Amino acid sequence: MNEKINKINGIDICTETFGTPQNPAVLLIMGAMCSMVYWDEEFCQQLADTGRYVIRYDNRDVGRSIAYEPGSSNYTVIDMADDAVGVLDSYHIDKAHIVGMSLGGMIAQIMALRYPQRVLSITMIASGIFGSDDNNRNLPPMDEKILAYHANGAKLNWSDEESVADYLVAGSALLCGSKHKFDEQRAYKQVEKEIKRANNLLSMFNHTFLKGDDSYEGKLKEIDVPALVIHGTEDIVLPYEHALALVNEIPNALLLSLKGSSHEIHFDDWDHIINAISHHTSVL
Repeated sequence: MNEKINKINGIDICTETFGTPQNPAVLLIMGAMCSMVYWDEEFCQQLADTGRYVIRYDNRDVGRSIAYEPGSSNYTVIDMADDAVGVLDSYHIDKAHIVGMSLGGMIAQIMALRYPQRVLSITMIASGIFGSDDNNRNLPPMDEKILAYHANGAKLNWSDEESVADYLVAGSALLCGSKHKFDEQRAYKQVEKEIKRANNLLSMFNHTFLKGDDSYEGKLKEIDVPALVIHGTEDIVLPYEHALALVNEIPNALLLSLKGSSHEIHFDDWDHIINAISHHTSVL
């Protein structure tokens, strides 16, 4: 373990690396309400073993990075993109391949537009278009059962770690596609680490206050780096049509469809995902 706390944009951001610094850098950005532990250590090491220098980190309000008062809104997705560039700066990396899951994929889009000189390629996993005008694209919304499940979180005793772990694991189970068997043991391992690492676990809900940004609406066609979209055909958070929209709007974007997968990076798909990222990040 080589976690470290970096002072980035005046705040604490926790990072960790895998592999050799001399190799091409791949920055992993996790989605909303999840710390870097959801980039499984084995996944990170296997990706590093392809000859990449892999960096994962905790976004604001999750893990060991800065945690604001739960229920507060202190930053934007643009700030989170600036944080990601700050992570690269902390490792003295001029350019990197960016791989983002869900919200992380949207942050990758912003980085490609805001800092094109720092981005070699972007890979968006289970992600969608960052912007404020999604309704005009007639894209399907998140499945109601996800919203209904997490509405119950308000009734949870968040001081009871066992109940919280059960709640988070059951939430992860909802995101398992029909092709896969939910790995409850792996999920509990991640969740227990998530609970113990968090500066303030409830601060993760601050991510729900993040909104789109008018200034980036309609600009995906300006992305001028190689782009790869990886998406499950059964995604119930950002349905598959969101992947098709990304491919339609980002010039020359490639699509890897994961049949029977949902909003997840399932162990069964690791080989496909890692091979795709390895190939995609061979483009310098």
